[in-house]
Amino acid sequence: KDTIKKISELGLTLQVHGEVTHASVDVFDREAKFIEEVLIPLLDSAPGLRVVMEHITTRDAAEFVASAPSNIGATITPQHVLFNRNALFKGGLRPHFYCLPILKREEHREAVLAAATSGSKKFFLGTDSAPHPKGAKESACGCAGIFSAHAALPLYATAFESVNALDKLEAFASHNGADFYGVPRNTGTVTLEKKSWTVPTEYKFGDSVVVPFYAGEDIEWQMV
Repeated sequence: KDTIKKISELGLTLQVHGEVTHASVDVFDREAKFIEEVLIPLLDSAPGLRVVMEHITTRDAAEFVASAPSNIGATITPQHVLFNRNALFKGGLRPHFYCLPILKREEHREAVLAAATSGSKKFFLGTDSAPHPKGAKESACGCAGIFSAHAALPLYATAFESVNALDKLEAFASHNGADFYGVPRNTGTVTLEKKSWTVPTEYKFGDSVVVPFYAGEDIEWQMV
């Protein structure tokens, strides 16, 4: 409690992967349970604490952040607005769709996408891109994490376009996070063009390779 109080007094931000890890809690319920059992009591004890819920995945988190005071924000990954948990089991076990927090039901994907594209300044880009060697993913006990850094902005553009919200992408990607943290907005620019390209099946990764998100698949947007 003293640490949290000092973080709040200093105006620092607590960045949390918001899940409980009790073995008794279903893996798909860990985020909702974290809000109920940890985050709400924490904020009751330190209401001015600045918190970013990193890579939210559920309707519960999206609604909580949207209704919370301005000191609460959240980041959102490309995978959690593009896919639901069915992707993990399509035609077999798909280790390159395994990440934590795990992909959720379609209703949660839709809610998180709605939050990302709402125009609310509380939500901003956070890829949680996590490259692991191919062998560490394709194993009996594979690592959690999706490598999306190779195409993050094109992937977000794909998601935003799916709900006719491309006009909200710049703020989500470039403004909201900087504004929340009170740092200057980046003055540089990048350009996205709607032009299809095929993602390589793998990238060199040290002495190994990493399998990227959308490996071997086409993406309709690219940076130019």
